[in-house]
Amino acid sequence: MSDNTPVRVLLVDDQPLLRMGFRLILEGEDDLCIVGEASNGAEAVRHVRELAPDVVLMDVRMPVLDGIEATRAIAASGSDAKIIILTTFDLDEYAFAALRAGASAFLLKDVAPAELVSAVRVVASGDAVVAPRVTQRLLETYVRGAGGMDPAGTGGAGGQHAGADEGGQQAGSPARPARDPLLEDLTPRENEMLGAMAEGLSNAEIAHRYFLSEATVKTHVRRILTKLHLRDRVQAVVYAYETGLVVPSNADY
Repeated sequence: MSDNTPVRVLLVDDQPLLRMGFRLILEGEDDLCIVGEASNGAEAVRHVRELAPDVVLMDVRMPVLDGIEATRAIAASGSDAKIIILTTFDLDEYAFAALRAGASAFLLKDVAPAELVSAVRVVASGDAVVAPRVTQRLLETYVRGAGGMDPAGTGGAGGQHAGADEGGQQAGSPARPARDPLLEDLTPRENEMLGAMAEGLSNAEIAHRYFLSEATVKTHVRRILTKLHLRDRVQAVVYAYETGLVVPSNADY
């Protein structure tokens, strides 16, 4: 997508008033273009195939096909569309399941207009970060507390989670997950970069920490995603938590 091409956005929500509200906000920006709307996940999957949006704003709970399964189907199709999940609650197991299924971010439905516009632009750029505390808190909560939680009943990205021995779980607390063989393909520097990404650092922040240029950091990030077969850096954060590279803390944000 060139700098002069508007970001193509697909709106997916079963409530027409919400779709209208998002449309009014996003259409007011010269660099954003609404290419279509869908009222359920099945329509969303079809529209992604037909309309090739850059970003999909996807509700989680919808009839016919929910947002989790629609996200999974879109990710599996090989589409380049980035998916932003819309949810009502910040600590939502369905939002967590959607991140595991391939979503790039999630927003609360009462998000401020400026934040919505910014999120669409950032996710479309491919440089999305997990900076919002709420996203990391979501991962902390459900990776720590779930021994395989999967609201959609589809298995997700695996049932082993770091930190399962915390929070008073007894009776044979599971060991930390075995190291993923794919990690052996990463260089020491790439391992450092992955850890920094899991902290939610932006490219600029990583560059500052390791005295590198942002261009070099972008190259490392791209190589990490390729080697680990991940869609974007948000998926890298989920991967880091679920493979035990990041152990959820006890602290609340």
